[in-house]
Amino acid sequence: MKVLCYGVRDVELPIFEACNKDFNYEITCIPEYLNTKESAEKAKGYEAVILRGNCFANKQNLDIYKELGVKYLLTRTVGTDHIDIPYAKELGFKMAFVPGYSPNAIAELAVTHAMMLLRHLAYTTCQSAKKNFVVDSEMFSKEIRNCTVGIVGLGRIGRVCAQIFHGMGATVIGEDVFQIKGIDDYATQVSMDELLAKSDIISLHAPYIKENGKVVTKEFISKMKDGAILVNAARGQLVDTDAVIEAIESGKLGGFAADTLDGEAELFGKNFGDKEIPNAQFAKLVSLYPKVLISPHLGSYTDEAVKNMVETSYQNLKDYVETGDCKNKIK
Repeated sequence: MKVLCYGVRDVELPIFEACNKDFNYEITCIPEYLNTKESAEKAKGYEAVILRGNCFANKQNLDIYKELGVKYLLTRTVGTDHIDIPYAKELGFKMAFVPGYSPNAIAELAVTHAMMLLRHLAYTTCQSAKKNFVVDSEMFSKEIRNCTVGIVGLGRIGRVCAQIFHGMGATVIGEDVFQIKGIDDYATQVSMDELLAKSDIISLHAPYIKENGKVVTKEFISKMKDGAILVNAARGQLVDTDAVIEAIESGKLGGFAADTLDGEAELFGKNFGDKEIPNAQFAKLVSLYPKVLISPHLGSYTDEAVKNMVETSYQNLKDYVETGDCKNKIK
């Protein structure tokens, strides 16, 4: 079985190769993302492709895959909104996703973002880089043990994030559409309004459901404590970016950190150097550093997370080949 793997970075290549020892696929790993006609045409001669986030299996690319004889469309991600699923089904592709991977990878990044903003480390190290080692009032902060942290979404990642913050001494509260059992030792489940009113830090770990729209809106932010910190390591579509920009500029938000952005493909994976960022909204966000911290969707960029994603993707393909079905199929 010949498999083409998109968006594989150099440091990930050994993991793809090591995991393949148990499957013996003929794998080809390329750094290019699936985002052009030319990148889709690279699948000539392959029966299966493995995508990552920001690899767009749209109508154009799916038509090319169909013509080239690709049968299996796999993504090494939890999210599947980069795939035109109805059209892929119409063309008969067998599809699968990764239902979960190391929750610690995302949780650790969210906590790191939050602590950088709470302790003003981005600002402080910027001053140091300018050879300014004066301790000023902007560097003064609360300790995390004197903070209340609100976790929006108490799935696997949200629960790990809650446990880390609890271990650091914070009071942790959480909100979820379901009543979550087994969290009483480290978090208290509350309503969204209570979470917004009490939290010094809010970390988003909820899924994006298109029909429900955005979670972070002007109204959401208006209910938050003045000067609170907001972290999004979940889905970019959850957040109204313009509302966040307005809240940072007004001082309503003390800081914002994001590993995902709505429409992030315009920004992430690109080096603009001395050029202007074409998207004015993203350019504004970047200009608000160090109050705004942006990382280019690297929450899952760890050894354990990549290993989990690759192993699951390989197993998904094996299940399809051997049984014609897959427990992680995209429905």
